[in-house]
Amino acid sequence: MSPESTGQNEHYISVARRRFRTWRGDRPFWAGLFTILGGAPIAYFPYADLHLGNMTLTMSTTAGAGSLIIGVLLITLGLTMWFHHIVRVFAGIAAILLALISIPVANIGGFLIGFVFALVGGALSISWAPGRPESERTPSGEQPYEERPEAELQGAAAVPRQQGAEFDTAADADGGRHRAG
Repeated sequence: MSPESTGQNEHYISVARRRFRTWRGDRPFWAGLFTILGGAPIAYFPYADLHLGNMTLTMSTTAGAGSLIIGVLLITLGLTMWFHHIVRVFAGIAAILLALISIPVANIGGFLIGFVFALVGGALSISWAPGRPESERTPSGEQPYEERPEAELQGAAAVPRQQGAEFDTAADADGGRHRAG
């Protein structure tokens, strides 16, 4: 057994943590988490009871069913961002729309807590893009034309000069005016 061998004596917690970090890096994890955290208060607050001593305050409103539907849909969209990250843009747009709808329907968007979390989660989902592994990255000289940086493309796509423009004697004889004018 050599001292350079790795992975044989690792603790199962460090292996699980590394696997979770790899899984988390391959998908919009924080977008899904914020969307789930946004859906929970929107679905919970209309059915919550607040106990103050012997008195019970019920926050249920006529919009309880709408709040429950919006909250469950936000939680579902958060899970969709985690497990089907290909539809992340759709899930992000739907989360933002549901968060906006929750303001008038669900107790001011779960007292603005769920509204803000769902908006942030939807925005993170839309803006997330999968990264490429280091092995797939190539130097800029070997990149296809479509994948090159814009600054590199501008230098290569310069407008060529016209060759005959500097030797035109007819333009000099008229003082630069057109013959019809």
